[in-house]
Amino acid sequence: MKNKIHDILNENKYFLKFIYGLIILNVLSIILESYKELKNDYNHEFYYFELFSIVIFSIEYLLRLWSSDFDYKKGNYLTKKLKFITSKFGLIDLLSILPFYLPLIFPFDLRVIRVLRLFRLLRIFKLGRFSKSMKTIASVLKETRDDLVITLFVAIVLLVLSSTLMYYIESDAQPEKFESIGQAMWWSVATLTTVGYGDVYPITGIGKFLSAVIALIGIGFVALPTGIISSAFISKIQIEKKEKNCECPKCGTKY
Repeated sequence: MKNKIHDILNENKYFLKFIYGLIILNVLSIILESYKELKNDYNHEFYYFELFSIVIFSIEYLLRLWSSDFDYKKGNYLTKKLKFITSKFGLIDLLSILPFYLPLIFPFDLRVIRVLRLFRLLRIFKLGRFSKSMKTIASVLKETRDDLVITLFVAIVLLVLSSTLMYYIESDAQPEKFESIGQAMWWSVATLTTVGYGDVYPITGIGKFLSAVIALIGIGFVALPTGIISSAFISKIQIEKKEKNCECPKCGTKY
């Protein structure tokens, strides 16, 4: 019985499509609920849909916890349950339903409840359990982790360096906008990411020259992580296509 439940949860296409669709409808519901006129007119409908979703997701979570013995080869009954609870998808499943139950148990302030409700958006990450594309993206990010960490380190160095330089150059001319290095970081982030809000900008000649140089560096720098991820993603897709072409179309056996 437990084995059959486990197979339905992970392999039954009808069940997977149902959960997939329910997750998407939940995200749409959260978006539509943010419109005050819709929330006022269809408040009961939103509530009952949320209640229905919570029941389904709660049952799914409990069944996955119950049948998690088949997900792990090593460990006893208790350790396998703990592995599932602390796993990536186990935590996402739990956090996606907790905001509904916590206010029923603990007397939260209304502002805290609003924050907890944001965790409902975590349901969209449940799609990663069923979506091959999201699994591929996760795999690519894992493979390029070291390269991305180096890029992040360089970004932090550039951010601190440009903020410090701009502070010493512009602080006398604009003490209210470049009051400290920390305050100058807002300008550095906007410039390095090539967003350029325009609320803070240099007015001295040296400051303008430095700003132009940093903006040009930012254009090339922003392309670095994009190039790393896109290159790894293309390579991953090519590998998967080759593996797929090497499978028997009838039985799926690789040769």
